[in-house]
Amino acid sequence: MDRIAKIRLEEKLYHDHCYEKFALFEKGSWLYKPVQTVLDIIPYFKGVEPLEVLDLGAGVGRNSIPIAEAISIRTGCITCVDLLDSAIEKLKEYSKIYQVEDRIQVVKQDIATFQIKPNTYDFIIAVSSLEHVRTESELDYVLHGMAEGTKQKGINCIIINSEVEEVDIKTGLHLEAQMEVNLRTADMTNKLKEAYQSWSVMKHVVKPLEYTIERQGKPVLMKTKAITYVVKNDARL
Repeated sequence: MDRIAKIRLEEKLYHDHCYEKFALFEKGSWLYKPVQTVLDIIPYFKGVEPLEVLDLGAGVGRNSIPIAEAISIRTGCITCVDLLDSAIEKLKEYSKIYQVEDRIQVVKQDIATFQIKPNTYDFIIAVSSLEHVRTESELDYVLHGMAEGTKQKGINCIIINSEVEEVDIKTGLHLEAQMEVNLRTADMTNKLKEAYQSWSVMKHVVKPLEYTIERQGKPVLMKTKAITYVVKNDARL
């Protein structure tokens, strides 16, 4: 099994287990609540109708369902893209439970191959998903597509991991990080700046994080420097 296939299998097992064990917005996992930065952006779009949103790596709807709840059935749509069957199935289930299924369009696809049409979206979200494309060149391609696909005055909200480490908690041994694109924080930041060089930066924060995950039934400490990068398309003003 090649490196990418191995990483994707590990991530599938991890997410499948998490989606099965924890319900959306249930305490005990990162599914407990949406990302606050995403919620903080919603008021910027007051009066924008229809509001077109794209969630790349949407998972089970942790962020897209709260956005859908904030917009009416006639004023927008959220396109949710994810590759995992478990995520797609749960997202459909939760969208019905929270009565937002008419505002959510579900697409099962690798985010690197999803075609983002130019000048289409008001708000594009990518939370802990861009680092899971296969290569740096694919990352550059997706970032370019996100920028091109955003309307004037639209916003992109990216949260992406960098300098990821994984440590076996019992032995203290450093393991190979199961992350397709794992760059130094400075290099990842430079990619973001290059992709959005003519945009206004609304928020740029780097936050060291540590949390315990499970790999092959063993507890593993994951360390990362998470980059939050929120930009607004003022380029053509």
